[in-house]
Formats: sequence, structure tokens, C-alpha cells
Amino acid sequence: MPERSAPDATPSDVRIATRFFAVSSALRSYLSTIYLTEVSVPAGTRVDDYLHPEWANLRFVDGDVPLASVGGAPAVPTPHFIATGPTSTATYFAVGNMRVWGIGIVPLGWAKLIPLPADEMADQFCDGAAHPAFAAFVPLGEKLRGVNDVDAAAAMIDAHFCALLGDAPPDDPAILAAHRALVDDDLSTVADLSAKLGLSERSIERLSHRAFGFSPKLLLRRQRFLRSLARFMLDPSMAWIDTMDHHYYDQAQFTRDFAKFMGMSPREYAARPKPILGAAAKARAAAIGAPVQGLHKPGG
Repeated sequence: MPERSAPDATPSDVRIATRFFAVSSALRSYLSTIYLTEVSVPAGTRVDDYLHPEWANLRFVDGDVPLASVGGAPAVPTPHFIATGPTSTATYFAVGNMRVWGIGIVPLGWAKLIPLPADEMADQFCDGAAHPAFAAFVPLGEKLRGVNDVDAAAAMIDAHFCALLGDAPPDDPAILAAHRALVDDDLSTVADLSAKLGLSERSIERLSHRAFGFSPKLLLRRQRFLRSLARFMLDPSMAWIDTMDHHYYDQAQFTRDFAKFMGMSPREYAARPKPILGAAAKARAAAIGAPVQGLHKPGG
């Protein structure tokens, strides 16, 4: 029997809960957060939503695997260990009954823990259990399946990542400096970034692709968009013109960015249910200070 969509189910039939866990001090420069999302829906149904552009994530799924697509591609079943690179466009996903543990990995963490240039995984996900760059995390997924205590599982994830630091390469301070600059609301151009870091624009371009996945110009544009989107996620009653970042020239420019990064207009997005990301943004802001991962300040 084909699956039907979630609107056929009454609200009382659907339960979605997301919980965020702060990482230990040793990991604050490498990870944004550890999180758990649990979804319960009537058999044969799914709920769907859109992830906004974000940094890399590792997700371990127990239960029904999601259907997902990045950037408007056809949705396909995901693996149980989903390794996702940094994204510059929305990710559509539809989920059934599942529990998923996630780990947000910021650019310094990618360079530290994943032996692969970030731009090789940009705007895509893969089976982490089959890709050699993610081999160090496969045992973690296996261990999580046997743990029902939520706090113990979060502590296990934290300990696994801490244990990997001993054999990891040294930090590149330029990555951390660039990330801190990107979350500065006043930064608006690649020239500003170059001046702030004391690096040539060519050096920043190479660093940006290797550790962040995209060109610095696109990253600055993405940050401007995410600052605007985050205001709406925290208060959906706001008019879009009131959420717009101060670096936007006008509403038309914002609308173009919205279409690029989310694949739809602001009006279309506002009209869509947000059963997972709507509540998660508020919970994330309350737990660790930023409603979306792309605005997370590295180092805590």
C-alpha cells in the first residue's frame, strides 16, 4: 500500500520531539551540538519538512529511514548512517517512525576529523558506513543501537569524538578565525574577510573550499540569508520585510536569495507546515543559543 502524507493524520496522531545536548569543552571548537529527534506517526504515514542550508552533520537512524533530497533532486531512501556535507541549499526530507541521533560538525571539526576536503561532499549526503572518510564513526552507530538511556547515549557520542582527537591533525587557526568572522553580523564582503584575517583573497578562496565547502562569496551570502531566516523561525508572525538582514539592499534581493537557498519563495515557505524544524529552531536557541546551525558561534 502506498504511503500517505502526514496531513491525513490528526495532530494527536503525530509526536515529534527534539532534544539538544551541549558538547564537552574539548569539542566546542569542532561540533555545534548533539541532538536527538524522535518521530511517532500512524503506520504508513510520513511527515515532511525542509532543512535550511547548514554545516555538516552525521545522523544515525533507528527505525524507518527517511526519504531525502538536496536541492530539488528526487527524494530517495537514506542509509541508516547519513553523512552530509555542508549545504548551500535546502534539504527536503520525509520521515516515518524513527529515532535519529545527530552530530553537527562545524568547519574546524570537519578539517580535524574527516580526511576529505569539504567541497567534495558539498550539497550531498552518502552512506557513512560505506564511505572511507567516515569509517571512524561506524562503531558509534553500532553502539548507539544498544543504548536506550538518552543521557548515556549523548555522553557516549561525546566520548567517542573526544577519543578521536588524540590522533587527529593539529588545528588550522585560520579556519577558526574565518568561521568566527563569518558569524560576525557586520562582515559583508570577501575584501572585509581578507582584511580581518590578514590573508589574500586567493588564500581565503582555497581555505573556504577545503574547510567550508563553498566560495567565501557564497558563504557570506548564505550567512546573510540565515540571519534573516532565523528571525522568522523564532517568530513566524513577523513579516518578511522585518526579518531581513541589514545587508540586504531591498526585498527583491532577499526574495532571490530565498529562492536560491530554499528552492521556493518566502510566501511558499511561510505557508508550509514545519512540524520538525519549527519547534527545533526554538529548542536549539534555548539550549545552545542559535536557532540554526549556520549561526552557531564556534568555540561555545
